[in-house]
Amino acid sequence: MKKSFTGFNMCSTLALLGLLAVSNTASAQACAPKVAATELVKPGTLVMSTNPTLPPMQFVDSAGVLKGMRITLGDEIAKRLCLKSEYIKIEFSAMVPGLQAGRWDVINTGIFWTEERAKLMQMIQYEAQAMSISVSKGNPLKISKPEDLAGRTVGVELGGFEERKLKELDESLKAKGLKPINIRTFDNFATAYQALRAGQTEASVSIDSTAAEYAKRGEFDRAISGMFATPVALAMKSPALAKAIEGVFNEMQKDGSYAKLMSEYGLLANKDPIKINGPTK
Repeated sequence: MKKSFTGFNMCSTLALLGLLAVSNTASAQACAPKVAATELVKPGTLVMSTNPTLPPMQFVDSAGVLKGMRITLGDEIAKRLCLKSEYIKIEFSAMVPGLQAGRWDVINTGIFWTEERAKLMQMIQYEAQAMSISVSKGNPLKISKPEDLAGRTVGVELGGFEERKLKELDESLKAKGLKPINIRTFDNFATAYQALRAGQTEASVSIDSTAAEYAKRGEFDRAISGMFATPVALAMKSPALAKAIEGVFNEMQKDGSYAKLMSEYGLLANKDPIKINGPTK
């Protein structure tokens, strides 16, 4: 009896393992990667660059966990493409060169869309952002309009759209006969805000959602908002990958998950179909 019982257990175990193997194989087949390995930096993985210094869009929490709207979005895109998501945390100034060099598949950091960038990369506009001016609590300099920045020291991240627009604003103020802005650049938004906190600058430029988050936390006041509203995009090198991600966005629009995510972070969802806007090959 003992031998028979052991044999029964062994047969049952083998049968169960066989069923699990079939189940796992079927599951893998049902979710085979929707992007060819040749289109990816790492087969089976969607590698994305991000600059986690813009809460609540992308940031590292107190436990060291990468979070934010764009991280949630990136994870969802990878999941729907049957890929693993992987993030490389890096300064914005290195992102475009890194994409062109094949270091990552996607720039997922809220890169502003411009015609110049769209000539270099596949870009998918999915969000709109504007710029804000953050100041010390209580707004001691009473900054309320762009002209109030004349002669002030203003911090901004190096190499981004915000620096470009701040320089344009500086030129327009000088054209009006006002004092120039003393523009100080920093590696990322976090260090720019640290400089404002330390009194090394008098104001700091960031996107609306980040300035609103810092104001909500009670760390800084948001003196000006809604400046230079511009589409924000994901950027890719591979046209095939961009086409697959375009399909994911359209799926998310249809099932309501895209609008839900945008609403959760106080952003306006795109009602028109989300399309690639970049060079064609």
